[in-house]
Amino acid sequence: MDSTFSPRKTTKTKTIVINALFIAFTLAATMFINIRLPIMGNGGLIHLGNVPLFIAAFVFGKRTGAIAGAFGMGLFDLISGWTAWAPFTFIIVGTMGYLAGLISEKVPGKRVLVYTLAIAVALIIKIVGYYFVEVILYSNWIQPLGSIPGNVLQVVVAGIIVLPLAERLKKIANQI
Repeated sequence: MDSTFSPRKTTKTKTIVINALFIAFTLAATMFINIRLPIMGNGGLIHLGNVPLFIAAFVFGKRTGAIAGAFGMGLFDLISGWTAWAPFTFIIVGTMGYLAGLISEKVPGKRVLVYTLAIAVALIIKIVGYYFVEVILYSNWIQPLGSIPGNVLQVVVAGIIVLPLAERLKKIANQI
């Protein structure tokens, strides 16, 4: 019986498992830890799905960040009554995860400052992306302004949670 494994297969398997876990973490944090905001029409949803999204991006890189965000939050939209939002969420949140991971990989400097920059870029993507999606869906330029405070709050809260954890989690992940 040959019990040797190719490192390449192990790496692919590990990558698939990590991606699947972060899709599930993002979906669960979005689905079960949320508050609907009673602001202007849609108003939005505050959730903690951005926490596993940022951890995935900072610890495992841009691809895992993109996959966790796009599929995790996109699935939430599909199964929780926000179906019209799913394709937009897939693109917007996938881009957030990808760019947060890219910035954390490529920008030199103190990690906490780099992660803060990555979170700020993700916040801008979320605000601008969802603003224009709401303009398209509601045919209104004013109503989407009501969702901005919720979007800011959910990304800022996620940043506050993730910033002190990211480097520690990255060290632990590198040992596994």
